[in-house]
Amino acid sequence: MVWTPLHAKIHRTIRSRHLFERNQRLLIAVSGGQDSLCLIKLLLDLQSKWGWYLGIAHCDHRWRSDSQANANHVENLAKTWGISFYLETASKPINSEATARNWRYQALSAIAQANNYQYIVTGHTASDRAETLLYNLIRGTGADGLQALTWQRPLTTGIMLVRPFLEITRIETEQFCQEFKLPIWEDSTNQNLQYARNRIRQELIPYLRDNFNPQVESALAQTTELLQAEVEYLEKAAQQLREKAMSWGTGDEKDSLTPHLPLRLNRRVLQKAPLALQRRVMRQVLQQILTDAPSFEHIEKLTALIIAPNRSQTDPFPGGAIAQVEGDWICFKC
Repeated sequence: MVWTPLHAKIHRTIRSRHLFERNQRLLIAVSGGQDSLCLIKLLLDLQSKWGWYLGIAHCDHRWRSDSQANANHVENLAKTWGISFYLETASKPINSEATARNWRYQALSAIAQANNYQYIVTGHTASDRAETLLYNLIRGTGADGLQALTWQRPLTTGIMLVRPFLEITRIETEQFCQEFKLPIWEDSTNQNLQYARNRIRQELIPYLRDNFNPQVESALAQTTELLQAEVEYLEKAAQQLREKAMSWGTGDEKDSLTPHLPLRLNRRVLQKAPLALQRRVMRQVLQQILTDAPSFEHIEKLTALIIAPNRSQTDPFPGGAIAQVEGDWICFKC
């Protein structure tokens, strides 16, 4: 086996970030593109050092005419490498990126649960991290949206999603595939500029690289890494503040996943906190009350009540609840 700098980098990353344990079962999501082929090749080469059992999963969204041939290509690679192969095919073509992503994670989780894999591993790179930051920034988001694509997160009970490539760019995975002559399956949809992410990848990032920073992808990925730690800290601080300020009208609702009103927030507790924490507290509260994610406008009108005159109130939130100032308290009512 040829040991490259990329082998050493991934080996160090897995060990230093405690991404996997030894002798675990890893399910690798392989599309056939350069990132996933680089990933499976590296993990295969590291397998003897870690004692992993590896499997390959491929999800066919049926949104390209060659999707079946793509699936066959990945299956043949798995057979060549002597790795268990699992295929999930959509019952009907999936054309939305968001819908495809949700379906893909559901399919991967089902395969992992049925076959006793503890980890699902994807080939998301620093380039994907940079693109996600730019995509969410353009649409409008807070720090939470900018720090998307974390190193690991639980998908379901007992199954962890892991992304070991978040410090590796797409240029590096391409060079690795060329060095080892890996048979990349080119996805024609990656060239379709109707998708915003493809325009960011094909047009915006090359422009930024050529005109502002040759290492722009790594720089943006580092920004994401910094934001991730800060968001985690702020969320914990906001949770502690919310617990101090929150009061329920009766005894048992506090432990309910779908609590019943009335809920009250102590304004005097919240007034002492910085605006960033006030907003996070209000978002956490609204996440308990609303069925959909709260918008910026929802959070702002609720935050304004912290210093509003007595008897001030919001217009109804989705679902009909309102918030009203009653002395030192913000009270939620149906």
